[in-house]
Amino acid sequence: MKRIAVWVFYGIGALAIVYLALYAYAAFTGHGLQPGDPIHIFRKPDAPDYSAATGSDFAG
Repeated sequence: MKRIAVWVFYGIGALAIVYLALYAYAAFTGHGLQPGDPIHIFRKPDAPDYSAATGSDFAG
């Protein structure tokens, strides 16, 4: 049982190292955001506008 726990510990450590390596690769090779780049938010054109709180149901 102790040997299995050691191998599980090693496996979790190896996964953490792989994750950090992938993160470093993505951080150093990816392109950064440039000022002025548009942020694309896709929304259904017929979706209701919840920010227009002008109706009689709005208490304010």
